[in-house]
Amino acid sequence: MRRFHYLAPRRLDEALSLLTPDAVPLAGGTDLFLRMERRQTQPDAVVDLKRIPDMDRIEPSDGGLRIGALAPMESLAASSLIVNGYRALAESARVVGSIQTRNRATIGGNLANASPAADTATPLLALGATAEAGRVDGSRELPLEQLFLGPGRTALESGELLTAVRIPAMPGRTGSSFQRCVRTAMDIAVVNCAAFVKLDEDGAVEDARIALGAVGPTPLRALSAESCLQGRRFDADAAAEAAECAAHDARPIDDVRASADYRKDMVRVLTRRAVENAFQRARGEA
Repeated sequence: MRRFHYLAPRRLDEALSLLTPDAVPLAGGTDLFLRMERRQTQPDAVVDLKRIPDMDRIEPSDGGLRIGALAPMESLAASSLIVNGYRALAESARVVGSIQTRNRATIGGNLANASPAADTATPLLALGATAEAGRVDGSRELPLEQLFLGPGRTALESGELLTAVRIPAMPGRTGSSFQRCVRTAMDIAVVNCAAFVKLDEDGAVEDARIALGAVGPTPLRALSAESCLQGRRFDADAAAEAAECAAHDARPIDDVRASADYRKDMVRVLTRRAVENAFQRARGEA
């Protein structure tokens, strides 16, 4: 690891002014320190964000939820606001690494790292989240699916910082679920999947969103699987058809952790589980 300047601003505007092209932000550091140690990232300066107040808050906002980028995974897993209203996100945060990692790793870092296998990315996509990007002259919001451009690449521009994630309100008759497949308990996902469903008054699907991780260059929406469920009542055939469509939407590759064929098979399994669980929760059965 080469020498670098350590900067610790106490205000967001100060931090933003320090984010030059040769500086990197530090949140939990669980990914950044590894990349620096391996010389994959060699910044001139590290801008530590942890002294900026309120960037870790989880709070109601505009009828939905606003999660500060510095909120650690353990806080997401324990928050009653998330557990009661956005179950898939709590489930994903609960399985990120070890307890030590979950108390350091932040939601902002997990997303800005832009790993195709990021565990919080798929439930946030399924829940319709948006990313809040701060910059010196203000801020902007973009749908979360537009944030990811490729492995390690986001749509954040030079001088921008992911400051929060916003999730819309979850009305009645909605449910969500997160599922994943790993090689070992603290490994990154071989495949992960999140599903969200909203039922109409007759019990048919009014809205459905399914997101997949580790099966493409970015976390992705399984659009044909979502279309497969629209307007239908839930049964075993609907779940099986959605799972098959999701496998078609996936674009996995062979790598050291799994083959593409295995990943497609796991997409079928995990999508069916996630959809079934989300339906049960939407009907108040789980």
